[in-house]
Amino acid sequence: MTAKFQEVLAKSEPPVPLKQHIEECIRVHESLRKAFGRLPVNDPDRFWELIRLGIIFHDLGKSHSEFQKMLSGKHANWYHQRHELFSVSLVEQLDLPEEDKLLLKLIVVGHHKDFHFLFDHIQHSYKTGKDMFSFGDDGKLDWDEETQKLNHQFIRSFLKEYNVLFNTSSLDLPIQLVKNYARNPVNTTSNIFRDLLLAAGALKQCDHSASADIFKVNVLEEKHFKFLYDTKWVPYFHQKRASEINGNIVLTAPTGSGKTEASLIWLHKQIKENGQGRTFYILPFTASINAMFERLDEKMQGNNEIVGVIHGKLSEYIESRFGEETYSWQNEKLKHELKDSFRALVTPLKVATPFQLLKSIFGLKGFEKGIFEMSGGYFIFDEIHAYDPEVFAQIKVLIEFATHFLNVKVCIMTATLPTFLKKEFSDAMGEYTEISADAELYQSFIRHRIIVADGLLSAHIEDIQKRLHAGHKVLVVSNTVKQAQAIYNSLDASEKVLLHSAFNGVDRNKKESYLKSDEVKLLVGTQAIEVSLDIDYDVIFTEPAPFDALLQRFGRVNRHRVNGKFRAPCDCIVFSERNELDKYIYKNEEVIARTLDALRTIQSKNSGIVSENELQFYIDQVYPNWSEKEKEDFDRVYTHLSEDVRTNLAPFIYYPHREEEFEKQFNMIKVLPAILQKEYQDFLVANQFIKAESLKVSISTQRFASLISQDGIHRDISAFNFLRKDVIKEQPYYIIDRKYDKELGLLFSVEEHVSDTNIID
Repeated sequence: MTAKFQEVLAKSEPPVPLKQHIEECIRVHESLRKAFGRLPVNDPDRFWELIRLGIIFHDLGKSHSEFQKMLSGKHANWYHQRHELFSVSLVEQLDLPEEDKLLLKLIVVGHHKDFHFLFDHIQHSYKTGKDMFSFGDDGKLDWDEETQKLNHQFIRSFLKEYNVLFNTSSLDLPIQLVKNYARNPVNTTSNIFRDLLLAAGALKQCDHSASADIFKVNVLEEKHFKFLYDTKWVPYFHQKRASEINGNIVLTAPTGSGKTEASLIWLHKQIKENGQGRTFYILPFTASINAMFERLDEKMQGNNEIVGVIHGKLSEYIESRFGEETYSWQNEKLKHELKDSFRALVTPLKVATPFQLLKSIFGLKGFEKGIFEMSGGYFIFDEIHAYDPEVFAQIKVLIEFATHFLNVKVCIMTATLPTFLKKEFSDAMGEYTEISADAELYQSFIRHRIIVADGLLSAHIEDIQKRLHAGHKVLVVSNTVKQAQAIYNSLDASEKVLLHSAFNGVDRNKKESYLKSDEVKLLVGTQAIEVSLDIDYDVIFTEPAPFDALLQRFGRVNRHRVNGKFRAPCDCIVFSERNELDKYIYKNEEVIARTLDALRTIQSKNSGIVSENELQFYIDQVYPNWSEKEKEDFDRVYTHLSEDVRTNLAPFIYYPHREEEFEKQFNMIKVLPAILQKEYQDFLVANQFIKAESLKVSISTQRFASLISQDGIHRDISAFNFLRKDVIKEQPYYIIDRKYDKELGLLFSVEEHVSDTNIID
């Protein structure tokens, strides 16, 4: 590397020469081009050449002498200027078609900040002329003087090395470009919307990945699908059919019949026929995602390079995967690298919640990278039945946008999807093929005997205990945390586990791991057990719930075959009476009533033995259509979001209200149990932030509001030394003065206060 290139830095701590950063961005660019073979652009060569030019120009403004002083730790008169404004003024000198030049200018000037910010910045920083602004110029910088401080010799030599023809005339302040775009951004109605959106995401991804020292983007290869074609394995009809379809599919098959394998066979077909694209395996719950990630990572022999995982509790999950090693900078660095690789483009298959994709169509800051990653990709939706009407509406908008604008292909899988919801998704996807398991397979899935029992579950503890004494593995499901805790305390078993939402991440992950062993004889839980935990019990006792939720609960009973066959049908006992608090969990009483009617009909026929090929009939009986309230919620969200995407989604334009709209739907707030405050503070002092966050418990916003009004929750702040930068940081958090027990979770009715003397060394 020549001396003149070493003089111009792109970054400090450690110093990175600008030429090195550009070269590393281009390495990422080359890798992305191979991994994104299905980008929906008319001229891929033109598109990737514009990205290459964007990389070459995006940081040239950093050659400004004052910016270089700042990077070198010297006194500098940089005045918080934006280097990208200088960079884009250089792009103006290129001899390119006007449409190409406009796209290139927009992605260079917008690669860090949104255009509203840049417009305000220009107004307040530079002398721009009385004809545009009425206030005075006092204290403002002279643009022409500032452009003279660019290292023009470096820029000419640098561009010559990259064979970029460049005129060296005066550089104009890009005020008109920024002003015009801020006022009239490119949205979905524009001809250049898709190209600009994808180019914005591609440039940002190159820049960010190179800065994180991530240069290789992996792809799915034949070897990763090898496990699907074991010579001893005979595929079911629906799996074979999935291997034959090139295009969107809706797959219906019983729980435990290899839908995951069918979706991967479908994926293999798509990649062979259509080319490389990133794949998202989408599940509704964190526990489902963790389990699926581990399963796929093992099967595909990914070693964290092929299969990634993204969800809101990713940090604490990664912490649990690494175990309890003594803290060291190297270990923490490894964790951050793993997390970054999951969030970046490295892994070609990601297991995620739909919200990680929905962030992008809500237009949250940096959404262009998410849109780019989805483009030309493949979506696999599993457990699609599990969402409420508002989330269904959002997913429908996502599928419409992804299939129409991004060339995405979709696989939707379910065992229990009402016909009217299938229609919503088929309308969103457009053309698709419907695949169902054959009658023979359904007939072989005779696993459950339905028994509808009178009274409350809590009044039949003795019946449950008898099953335990008889040596059965027993599953008990209640609808509230408080009820689950009470039932758990009432039952005696050699090895028992309680699982619900009011545990912190540390304890929940331990419980989920323990459930994989065969030692657990009793599992008591809430809806948390409805997800894809690979557990198998002999009998279930459950409180009443909607039909689809009960079917998921039943799926944890008689789950595994022995020598190719299921055990004799196992009892699924549903109590007909509801607790008073159930109405807050399942508010639609008509659905519960229709569910119990359907179960009683099943019980009256064939002694309650469930024939799974009849389930669709009962599902449609219980869910003939949306309820009036559900339809209202669905239509409201769908109409609002689809219109917002159509008219307001624009590259480099971010609206704070969108972040608020996105976050408010989660209805949960994290709090720290008082007894864990000392441990939390110790982790902060050691800069083990992931472990600290894992100690918190999520509670509903309604419960939070109630407790904080009763002084049951208070806000605190801990100060600690941020080791890498030797600065003092402050971390605010909420403490809940309620008892926390590793076995029982958060006990909302039991106060527990920890005095200051207990939390100070």
